[in-house]
Amino acid sequence: MWATADETREQIVGLYRRAWAHSDATIDALPLDAIGHVPWWPEGRREVTLHSILVRVTAETHRHAGHADIVRELIDGAAGMQDGNDNLPLGDQAWWENHRTQVERAAREADRAWAHTAAEDSQDRGYLARDFGGKYPR
Repeated sequence: MWATADETREQIVGLYRRAWAHSDATIDALPLDAIGHVPWWPEGRREVTLHSILVRVTAETHRHAGHADIVRELIDGAAGMQDGNDNLPLGDQAWWENHRTQVERAAREADRAWAHTAAEDSQDRGYLARDFGGKYPR
């Protein structure tokens, strides 16, 4: 979702809520194998099922929620879900260094595996603001 500097919080939240309602109605009305078309995606990839879109949106939401959590941790230094319970595994410095190495390795492997879609993904980032199912829901 893309917002300009002159949009108010109420406008942004209103757009989000309209998109949410539209999404819920779409999910209720259509089977998972329903075919849709994303006109700004590359030729040959524009036809997509509702199931594929739901998986993509879930992955994007997860990714951005993780970004927000990282920013919050940088601001206040807190980690986890509750004050006094960080939900993090116990481990010494060596354990965390090994864990970070494993995560970094997995991320680099995933990056190589998905590199071919990077240009396509950058084209459809913020799709909701540019075009929501062919209609801008404002």
